[in-house]
Amino acid sequence: MRTSNTLSITLPPEMRARAEALAKKENRTMSELIREALRHYERESWWEEMNVYGRAKAQERSLTEADVVPLVKQVRKERRAPQGR
Repeated sequence: MRTSNTLSITLPPEMRARAEALAKKENRTMSELIREALRHYERESWWEEMNVYGRAKAQERSLTEADVVPLVKQVRKERRAPQGR
């Protein structure tokens, strides 16, 4: 069973007005809008972390952006190949 907790936030008046207008336009409650905004923020944050990680690994291996697609294709091809016994 899922329980809800109430969270009170403060927004500048103009931001609150924009949020309310957006919620109304999308036929959402303010709670739904804020939850979606948090999910979006989490996804963006995760992607940024992955990009930082990927850039560091590429630099360690002296890979360029042009190297990435062929390497991904190679790994996928190897994964699809039947495993020898």
